[in-house]
Amino acid sequence: MNAIVAVDKNWGIGKNNDLLVHLPTDLKYYKEKTLGKCVIFGQRTLESLPGGRPLPKRDHIILSDDPNYEVTSREGFACDVCHTKEEVLAKAAEYQAAGEEVIVCGGASIYELFLEDCDGFYVTMIDHSFDADRFFPNLDEMGLVVTWESEPMYENGYRFCFRKYERV
Repeated sequence: MNAIVAVDKNWGIGKNNDLLVHLPTDLKYYKEKTLGKCVIFGQRTLESLPGGRPLPKRDHIILSDDPNYEVTSREGFACDVCHTKEEVLAKAAEYQAAGEEVIVCGGASIYELFLEDCDGFYVTMIDHSFDADRFFPNLDEMGLVVTWESEPMYENGYRFCFRKYERV
């Protein structure tokens, strides 16, 4: 599995269940990396999406501790609700066996829960420190290797780049 995340200088990822900054180029990159794939979300992160609905043209696995939680799928794409890490991994294995890439999309507790199950990380590095209340583990300190990095970009007054981290 892989993960995708946008982080600030301190590996902050959000505040009050929202993104730290709106970067249209990052959202386009996110869509490019996840479209037609299976994404894993926690319930609160799913509910923070526009309309609280699954993203279009992606299969979803949602982890919820609410045994009655239900989600309606969109446009013929699956939306599976699981209640344990083991259930999520079993469902993800089904998608992978069918040749579909699985990408962990957050939030913070979901990233932490599945960190060791991911081999690759698509990271948008924002060259700014925000007042975040949710964080992603520092992949540099964990010894992961940057295997690709984009040229720096500027948008809405912020400098950022895309990186791919991998385990070695």
